[in-house]
Amino acid sequence: MTAPDTWGLPDLPEPLPYPVVDAHTHLASVTERVGMPVEANLALARLVGVERVVDVGWDAESSRQCVETAANHHEVVANVALHPNDVARHPELVDAGLAEVERLANLGPHVRGVGETGLDYFRTTDPAGQARQRDAFAAHVAIARSAGVTLVIHDRDAHDDVLDVLDAGPLPDRVVMHCFSGDADFARRCVDRGFWLSFPGVVTYNANAHLREALRATPREKVLVETDAPYLTPVPARGRPNASYLVAHTVRFVADQLSQDLADLCRQLTVNTFEAFGGPWGDDD
Repeated sequence: MTAPDTWGLPDLPEPLPYPVVDAHTHLASVTERVGMPVEANLALARLVGVERVVDVGWDAESSRQCVETAANHHEVVANVALHPNDVARHPELVDAGLAEVERLANLGPHVRGVGETGLDYFRTTDPAGQARQRDAFAAHVAIARSAGVTLVIHDRDAHDDVLDVLDAGPLPDRVVMHCFSGDADFARRCVDRGFWLSFPGVVTYNANAHLREALRATPREKVLVETDAPYLTPVPARGRPNASYLVAHTVRFVADQLSQDLADLCRQLTVNTFEAFGGPWGDDD
């Protein structure tokens, strides 16, 4: 097994005592950023107990790639979608992109989610672009419901409007708030609707006390962990590229924040992720 520093990546964390799932990563983006093949990425993750991952698309091409990766790697399931910022920037691609997302979402059990979809008012500030995001978000909700898969939501500076879109119509059975960015009050509003909240490495950053309060306000059975790799690398590796094996740092941090036994938390997180994405996959299929 090649060491992670071959690709400029941080050292391996201590292995976890029980397997966990990286609930949101971008395998192709890790390869593009540091040159590490998907197989090596997954192998490093297994060394520290991260035995399964959810690979997430952001446009038609990356979504197709996620589906292909999941079809060829038993430990991977795919999510497919058009990212809200791409929707805002490239309206000419939305109709064809949504048609492709709908096709991919119905390809079978290795496709478990529609996402990441949602709203991003941080990078898209013009009203017309935000309106396009809301329309595409609603279309993704309908696709996820029709396909019977999980809805995975990107929400940045748009909490109230995200809930307005979701409250406007029937939802799929399972909804995940990816890279949860709200405070404890917003966490409770999401949990009241039955959503899972997925916490990335930014929960470990000193400035993000509101995320730690949100984590503590979330019922244990609704907590997920993710990397969003190659972004949002947790402490103590912050500032370096991220990969799925580094979610082990976030898991340990979460256990400390919740004053929970690490092995018990790992088991709970795995159960939660399987429930959030429609059941086990990989060796437990």
